[in-house]
Amino acid sequence: MVLASLTKCKRNYSKFVLPSLYLSKITTKLEGMKQHILTILIFLISFGESQIVYKVPIHDTIDLGLPPFIERSIEMAEKDSAKVIIFDIDTFGGRLDAATQIKDAILSAKIPTIAFINRRAISAGALISLSCEKIFMTSGGTIGAATAVDMSGKKGSEKVISYMREEMASTAESRDRNVDIAKGMVDEELSFTHLVINGDSIEVNDLEGRKEGKLITLTTELALKYKIADGIQETFEELLIVLELEDAEIKITDENWSEAFVRFLTNPVVASLLTTFGFLGILFELQSPGWGIPGSVGLVCLALSLGASYIAKLATMTDMLIILAGVGLLIVEIIIIPGFGIAGIGGIALILWGLYELLLPDIPVGAEFETMAIWGLTIGIIGGIIGLVLLFKLMTKTVFWQKLTSPAVEKTEEGYSTSVGWENLVHAEGVSQTDLRPAGWVIIDGKRIFVVSEGDFIEKDSKVKVLSVDGNRVVVRKLNSEE
Repeated sequence: MVLASLTKCKRNYSKFVLPSLYLSKITTKLEGMKQHILTILIFLISFGESQIVYKVPIHDTIDLGLPPFIERSIEMAEKDSAKVIIFDIDTFGGRLDAATQIKDAILSAKIPTIAFINRRAISAGALISLSCEKIFMTSGGTIGAATAVDMSGKKGSEKVISYMREEMASTAESRDRNVDIAKGMVDEELSFTHLVINGDSIEVNDLEGRKEGKLITLTTELALKYKIADGIQETFEELLIVLELEDAEIKITDENWSEAFVRFLTNPVVASLLTTFGFLGILFELQSPGWGIPGSVGLVCLALSLGASYIAKLATMTDMLIILAGVGLLIVEIIIIPGFGIAGIGGIALILWGLYELLLPDIPVGAEFETMAIWGLTIGIIGGIIGLVLLFKLMTKTVFWQKLTSPAVEKTEEGYSTSVGWENLVHAEGVSQTDLRPAGWVIIDGKRIFVVSEGDFIEKDSKVKVLSVDGNRVVVRKLNSEE
């Protein structure tokens, strides 16, 4: 009886339990195979994924043409899903407003950024370096001396120093670097005896800039000691090895032709010449009838100067509107309103005001910068006038100019005369085709003739009478309604 029961239980166990065990084993094997397949797929994907590193040079003077190039480089790196952007920095600094634009672009980058200070990052270069997540320096490198100075090398006002000091401090704070050192790079009036590094207060006795009256500039060793820099690497290739990116694809960005062109146009010398020639071209156009070469050249120069300044964020929309309003008033004065009056004077005043605003950086400035802007505008106008006169004198001596204005010398003794046979037009009457200011065009007997008035302004479509003809000079007078 008992044996029969055990035999029955064994059959039931084989029927129900053993298949479940087999099914469990099969399921476990399938799960293991899935894990292996998933691991292999992940490995293949990661193996096939190319690592990209962007190398962006920041060399020489930092000007307003550089920020668009940096912004474009960052956008390209983000689009390519680059592992890191490495800025190769070697600069003595430059414009503060340009440096702040670059700093903002780096802080907003969506991928890691590294500053590789290849010898020096002085002044504006220090601000750019501090904005990067990591800083590596070559041995014998320097970083610091970021106080604001004007074009003559004099220290900026307290307003400008305060702005730069807090820019450096906030940038250092955003990257967990020592704020006191960052401030000391800008303001020599600050002093300290201890610094908090990694939560520990340490006495500072090997940093000259800790004293009042001294700016902070760090060597590579000091930058490492005070946690401003993260490491020393002599070459870009060694840096890649440390970052475990020695096999990565390196993409080096360069300025394209448009960015180089903008940097050329925003060069202080070129920009001042463009604005001066633009202003003078329009001013000279006021002295001649209609619209001619001086006005066209002036508008082209102003368009190049303003366009480049706007792209480089030197000119704001307000500056542009001020200058365009001035140009508009001058055009109204030339085309619509006779003579030279309030519209012309107002146009010149608006253009000068706009050009003055262009010379001011887009940061807080003191009285010394405003004075420099006024002097720069004055010197630019005077220099432009002198340059234009010299250029005209040189041009008149060229063979091209002589062929253009006087193809050949025709002497009187050879039977040539300066007259074109208009002597018979004396006392003839006609209608002015343009305003005479005092020169312009009239129609006499169906002929279009260039004439001058006696000195009075004569409106378009007025009846005129020829008073005299002297060679090619035809003098006319406006006829009254009674005549």
